[in-house]
Amino acid sequence: MTIRKRSTSRSTSPTPSTSELRDLFNGQVIAPDDAGYDPARTVFYGGINRHPAAIVRVADAGDVSRLVSLARETGLELAVRSGGHSVAGHSVTEGGIVLDLSAMKALQIDVDGRTAWAETGLTAGEYTTAAGAYGLATGFGDTGSVGISGLTLGGGVGYLVRKHGLTIDDLLAAEVVTADGKLLSVDAGSHPDLFWAIRGGGGNFGVATRFQFRLHKVDSVLGGLLILPATPDVIASFIAEAEAAPEELSTIANVMTAPPMPFLPEEVHGKLIVMAMLVYAGEAEAGERVIAPFRALAVPLADMIRPMSYPEIYPPEEGGYHPVAAARTMFVDHIDRAVAEMIIHYLKVSTGMMAVAQLRVLGGAMARVPVDATAFAHRGSRIMVNLAALYEKLEEKATHETWVTDFAAALKQKDSGGYVNFLGDEGEARIRAAYPGSTWDRLMAIKARYDPTNFFYLNQNIPPAANDRKEK
Repeated sequence: MTIRKRSTSRSTSPTPSTSELRDLFNGQVIAPDDAGYDPARTVFYGGINRHPAAIVRVADAGDVSRLVSLARETGLELAVRSGGHSVAGHSVTEGGIVLDLSAMKALQIDVDGRTAWAETGLTAGEYTTAAGAYGLATGFGDTGSVGISGLTLGGGVGYLVRKHGLTIDDLLAAEVVTADGKLLSVDAGSHPDLFWAIRGGGGNFGVATRFQFRLHKVDSVLGGLLILPATPDVIASFIAEAEAAPEELSTIANVMTAPPMPFLPEEVHGKLIVMAMLVYAGEAEAGERVIAPFRALAVPLADMIRPMSYPEIYPPEEGGYHPVAAARTMFVDHIDRAVAEMIIHYLKVSTGMMAVAQLRVLGGAMARVPVDATAFAHRGSRIMVNLAALYEKLEEKATHETWVTDFAAALKQKDSGGYVNFLGDEGEARIRAAYPGSTWDRLMAIKARYDPTNFFYLNQNIPPAANDRKEK
């Protein structure tokens, strides 16, 4: 195997052997000849087939610090993995070393104080289930298997986004190993510049080992799937109702080809549907009144909305599912009937095995946070759109990439931003779009202070400002 080292003008130390690595760390070291190597290097998205020289499943913050220092000294490319859901495949490296956080799952919940300290190997589902036992919740994303590390560092848009804001809006403190191997305690009073940057700036500034979150009282919700036929009027009206709804309601509307789900009539299979997830974080009786207009948009093809405990929004996931997709993320200002017609047109002409336009109405608590309060600078964005064509044959990639590029261009409106957690390998311009205006310059200055050599570059990369590489 070729050992991949990052380019550097400095001399590097020899790469340690597997036995030497095992002597260095408390956690598990997985080498290419180990039985668990292939599962350990496999990430969520398909089409990513990289072979790290070693995977270190770290046991504690000390392991993280030692591994960061080792990678820096040897010049090994370092990939950081929590849940392995990076769209661009940043959770694994070819020939470098993977810092795998998945064994770090300690969680301390202060029920009375409504806070929690969580290690960053936890998934959103694991944290939510544990907190849900006390009727408490922190808002994460919409998939239970996503690791809380990457999700939080990029912002965190989920089912409580309108009621309680982004995940980072409930982040109170963090412990972060920076490029020099030091473990820093970070909050509004300690390293406030770094605390600002990790709330939306991704993995550019270090490896988060623990987060302290605020918890909210979310005992039960009214939620579940509502499936409607996809017509221009239904799509446009759904978005209008979601924007007009009280902020207790967050919605995700997937306009897509109906898969052969057993609860859908057979004649619907292969037809365009709106498969929507609605979550009302409030009293069920009030939620029924709020959701009634959505049910009235058309005769539902399936209505699975019911009172449930909040953790039930994360259903069991299908093991071994590794989708390959051409995808784009963007924000739009409005979806009226004409835009809805365009969405339907592009979905119909896709030759992918499945084509999806996912529409998320934002606003509410997320929008009340000042734009410059965190590195997530899209507080005024109204609707997030994620486009994807799923396919199986890798030789078809160019066709589906062309489709999704054209689709995104046709949908483009005044809001040209992008959500960093959903970006693929799309180039610097799209990363810049995730950090508009002065946010980019501020992040580059902070990068220069905490990572002046751009050691943490396997991410949606923010380079250090050349004129601000100061000692901390």
